[in-house]
Amino acid sequence: MNRILLFAVAASTLLTCSTFAQSAPTTQPVGPNQPNTIQERKENQQDRIANGVQSGELTAGETKNLESREANINRETRDDRSVNGGSLTPAERQQVNLQQNRVSRSIYADKHNAARQNYKGEVGARQRNQQQRIAQGIRSGQMTAGETARAENRQKGINQQIHADRAANGGRLTGGERNQINREQNGASRQIYREKHNAAKQRP
Repeated sequence: MNRILLFAVAASTLLTCSTFAQSAPTTQPVGPNQPNTIQERKENQQDRIANGVQSGELTAGETKNLESREANINRETRDDRSVNGGSLTPAERQQVNLQQNRVSRSIYADKHNAARQNYKGEVGARQRNQQQRIAQGIRSGQMTAGETARAENRQKGINQQIHADRAANGGRLTGGERNQINREQNGASRQIYREKHNAAKQRP
């Protein structure tokens, strides 16, 4: 009888230990593929920004601010890797993740606020076309975060000029103002083309 009882207790103990071992979280080793997680996060952020640009949920000013922050994170990541032989320490990866979390919340807030990219009136079609080209450059990786920030800063300036001209003219643009806007958009268009076709690409 005692033998049976001892056997039952031993079997129960082994089963409990086995179950605990299976349910306990495992520690993932830090290996050379770990930076891919950061790259995938960056690509996801860029896709979300591109979608916001394409839909008009993100204004040129909002996109400029977001991409400036992404460019800063990219520079910081490159600097950290250059110091550490191409790798990031666990603390550096955690810091990048925290920064991307903050940018992620900003993307969500900017896409769901009341501000919208306004493609109104005579120059609206040209504005929309420029934004679509920028969105495509973001999504394909042809435009880096820094290039996107510069392009959108230029679009922001044009948008502010259009808004001011319309406010001064009862909501309309004069022929001279339309010509001026068109010349500025021609310059912006050339900039977008150069940045999409130069050697710089969005990289990890």
